[in-house]
Parts: sequence; structure tokens; C-alpha cells
Amino acid sequence: MPLQRVSFYVLLVLVTIAFVAVVLPFYSAIFWAIVLAIIFFPLHARIEARLGGRRNVAAALSVLICLCVVIIPGLIVLSSLVQQGNLLYGRIDNGEIDVRRFFQELQASLPLFVRGWIERIELEGFDTLRERISAALMQGGGFFAGRALSLGQNTLQFFVTFGVMLYLLFFMFRDGQVLARTIRKALPLSDAHTRRFTSKFTAVIHATVRGNIIIAIIQGSIGGVAFWALGVEPALLWGVLMSVLSLLPAVGAALIWMPTAVYLALAGFWVKAIVLVAVGALVIGLVDNLLRPRLVGRETKLPDYVVLISTIGGISLMGINGFVIGPLVAALFIAAWGIFVEEEGVADIQ
Repeated sequence: MPLQRVSFYVLLVLVTIAFVAVVLPFYSAIFWAIVLAIIFFPLHARIEARLGGRRNVAAALSVLICLCVVIIPGLIVLSSLVQQGNLLYGRIDNGEIDVRRFFQELQASLPLFVRGWIERIELEGFDTLRERISAALMQGGGFFAGRALSLGQNTLQFFVTFGVMLYLLFFMFRDGQVLARTIRKALPLSDAHTRRFTSKFTAVIHATVRGNIIIAIIQGSIGGVAFWALGVEPALLWGVLMSVLSLLPAVGAALIWMPTAVYLALAGFWVKAIVLVAVGALVIGLVDNLLRPRLVGRETKLPDYVVLISTIGGISLMGINGFVIGPLVAALFIAAWGIFVEEEGVADIQ
């Protein structure tokens, strides 16, 4: 290979690394601009056709729709979650919710054999168990308070990132098809491989975002209404938490309603516990079993256990962005190895 060609490739790698380093602080804004553009692009195409090809006006209307349908409601839910978490933290901190008295009442309601079992395990009795759970509750409340303080201190950064996302989203709508064709030509892959990867990429984006959010809203709404009807407060906080945890297939919302049902049963509210278990297992669980395979699994063609593991891993590595990036990486991994196995299999046969 000529020296000039090698030098060009080295320069290409270096400027690419430098560009990634420059835009890395805004990776969340870029990522969500791409996600929203992919999800809403069919709607944008219809709007542009109705407007006679006026791309700028169509892109602006599409951004406005994204704001009204997704972004503003999401910010409202997030602010409500932080507010409810702060209220719960304040009630525990000022003694309005007495965790010690709560555990004393709970201890009195337990059968004798359960008390003896808890005393024998490595919790050194109810006192240590009470202190650990109290500390966990205070830590969780402190997390919400810390998030609220962090949001207040980083208001400028938030608005800059938010503005970058909207700005990029406008151009993604306006020039999305041209950008997509340019990227497909630049990829050092065959046309067949490029089509396979891009179709898998868009399918996973549609499934994980659209499907999971629909399921999360339904499950969180059902759970929140059930908690409100049963007098479990703060119902809004638990409903939003169930929505967030519903992003995890199979186990998500159950992490909230199942311990609550156990507490209601131990506290002597058997009817409420039975109702909550019925709602959780039959209604919330049915939503997950019926809708997730249709909205998520069918498009991604990923097994549930792969979706679960990749979602948890993605969230642990990248925060909220990981619930999309995790399954996306898993899907592209399976697609790449599928292509490799197919081609190697054909080569072996030949």
C-alpha cells in the first residue's frame, strides 16, 4: 500500500477520534435526536408530503409534535417523580413517617416462626433489619433530593443539551434521508450487510423505545391507580417507579407491587393484599405477557432473556440511555455473528 494511502488512513482515524472527543459531552443529545428522528420520521414524511415538500416548515412542525407528545410529558413525569420522592424523604426525615414504629407494628403482626427465622439469619434481629431498611429509605430519599439539587445547579447545562437536541432533531428531520444515504455509502460494508444492519438498527429503536414506553405507561398507570384505590401513598411516586422499572421485561413492575402486597398481608390488610396481587399478576402481568412480544420481541427478534440482560447492563453502564443502547448492541451483535456464521457456512460448503 502506498505511503500516501497509509498516511491518509492514519489521518482519518486521528480526526475521527478527535471529532468523537469533541462531541462526546453531547452524546445524549445526539443519541436522543437520532432516536426521535427515527421514530417520528414516518409521520414527518406524511407532514412534508401534505405541505408540498416544504422541508423547513415540515421539520419545524415535526419537532413541535415531538415536544408536545414526548419531551414535555416526560419532563413533567420526571419532575413529579423528584417532587414525590422529596416529599417522602421529608416526611421520613422530620418524623412524620416513623420507620421504627412501623417495624415494631410489623414485628408484632408476624407469626412466631417467622420472627424466629429472621432472628436466626445474619441480620442480628429486627433492630439491625430496621436500621438497614431505614438507612435505605433515607438514602433513596436523599437520592431524589440530590437529583433535584443537581438539576437546579446544572440548569444551564441542561438547557444547552436540550437546545442541542432540538436543533439536531430539526436537521435530522429535514436532511435525514440525505444523511442516511451518505452514512450507508461511507460504511465499509457491502450493500447487503449495510441494509441488514440499518434495518436491525431502526427495528430495535422502534421496538425498545415505542414498545417499552407504551408498556411502561400502561403498567405504571394501572399500578398507580391500584395503589391510590388501596390507599397506598404516595401512589404517584410508586406508579412512576413502576413505569420506570417496567423497562425491565418480566420482573419490572413486580419489584414494587410484590413487596407492597407482602407488607399489606403482614400488616393484616389481607383483602388489600389479595386485590393488589390479583391486579399485579393478572392485569399488570398480562399486559407484559401480551404486549411485549408484539411490540418488542417481534421487531427485535431477541429472546426475552437477552433483552433483560442487555437492558440491565446498558442501564448500569450508561444510565437511562442504556435501556435503548443495551438491546441495540445485543441486536447488532447477534446480527453480525449471524452474517458471519451464514457466510462461513457457505464458504465451508463450497
